[in-house]
Amino acid sequence: MLKLYYAPGTISIATVITLNEAKLPFEALKVDFATAEQTGADYLGINPKGRVPALVTEQGVLTETGALLEYVAARAPAAGLIPQDAFLAAKMREVMFYLASTMHVNHAHRLRGSRWATRQESFDDMAARVPETMAASADYIEQHGLAGPYVLGEAFSVADPYLFVVCSWLNGDGVDVSRHGRITAFMQAMNARSSVQDARAKGMI
Repeated sequence: MLKLYYAPGTISIATVITLNEAKLPFEALKVDFATAEQTGADYLGINPKGRVPALVTEQGVLTETGALLEYVAARAPAAGLIPQDAFLAAKMREVMFYLASTMHVNHAHRLRGSRWATRQESFDDMAARVPETMAASADYIEQHGLAGPYVLGEAFSVADPYLFVVCSWLNGDGVDVSRHGRITAFMQAMNARSSVQDARAKGMI
């Protein structure tokens, strides 16, 4: 059985939701960030990056959200989580790569400044910019990242759990989500899905 190492509220929940959508059985193993379990020797032996998610498969360990989501989709092709059309698949990945390279990084500047700097004043400066940079990212998603109810319009794909988790951080990052009608509708559509409701019922969201 697949084993997923996760932490509540983190990007790892995108993989939880996708596994639920794929109806693949998995064991969820919580990593306790409060006690810095992610930096302990045991977990670093699983994922030397000291981050979540990490997915233990029959062939070895996989990390990085985009890779995990694609892997889950490939394991359950009948779920149709990646479009067959080459252009639509690329549009899906376009959003996912933006989330990984830009929007998640913007968010991380609020609490993870030590990845880029060493001084408290630098941390404070980075954190102060987060409402602005995350609002800009939300504007981009609002205008260019949602073709309809979901990233690809009517069709659900692995980009949607990824976007859902990142957008769940917006309020905490000082962004007024009510200004973004498409994102608000998207979040409502996602919250109505059983895959999300199951994760929420288990305290993962």
